[in-house]
Amino acid sequence: MSEFSGHLLLQAAARANGRTALAAQSFRAPYHISKPYWDTDTRTLLVQVVNPTAGILAGDRLESAIAVGAGAALLVTTPSASRVFQMKGGTAECHQHFSVAAGGWLEMMPEPLVPHRGCRFRQTTRIEVAPGGGMFFADLLMPGRVAHGEAWEWEKLCLEIEVRLGGELILRERLAQSGEELRALADFAGSGPAACFGNAVLVAPAGESDAGWRKAVEALHGDGLWVGVSPLRLGGWNLKLVASDGVKLRRGLRDMRRALATAFPRLACDPRKL
Repeated sequence: MSEFSGHLLLQAAARANGRTALAAQSFRAPYHISKPYWDTDTRTLLVQVVNPTAGILAGDRLESAIAVGAGAALLVTTPSASRVFQMKGGTAECHQHFSVAAGGWLEMMPEPLVPHRGCRFRQTTRIEVAPGGGMFFADLLMPGRVAHGEAWEWEKLCLEIEVRLGGELILRERLAQSGEELRALADFAGSGPAACFGNAVLVAPAGESDAGWRKAVEALHGDGLWVGVSPLRLGGWNLKLVASDGVKLRRGLRDMRRALATAFPRLACDPRKL
């Protein structure tokens, strides 16, 4: 099969009437974007990024850059999971860069990553937020095709994230574990053989209502869902999810967004309106 060298470029800007529009866009397979949808209630522009191919294959190199200007608000999501297929040789890589100007808002909420048996995949995420800007980034991982007996069977998986606020580093994480290692961790935690993981980052100024949403988020913990919230230096929070299956992972993220929306109204934007 052919190798893809795909790219996605989106620049969101506020118009004179206050609505957000895509001031620039460029994409190449396997990226494709649907027609943007303006959510009147949250005053947020919703864009769905579609992969019209079967998924991610050996040799694929994916680059994305999404920037949100002052006064603009953008939610980017995907309609289906990103599947990384078995590789007889080579690897696949995805490099993504997100930036938000002061007064801007960006939410990145793709469907989960599903690594299949024998795949090798590396994803790097770089986030830069200016003081006064806000962002919510959610990265979800499923253990593979559980129904096909492919859970935890990937060969190599590396997920890296770096977040800067006003140019200063506030978070750097790297997950580079084999399927066997993560399976052992899930078994040790009692989350089961189909355990799924979620890593979310919220960058926003602290407010008086933070105690309310934190209490609501922490209350989600239980019944096959494990939730943790940690503050970041200079501003923001790192939120973790571990779920016993994919249904509970998606439900946990949905309920987390609802709780956060009481303090950060942009998160009330419905990502499935299209």
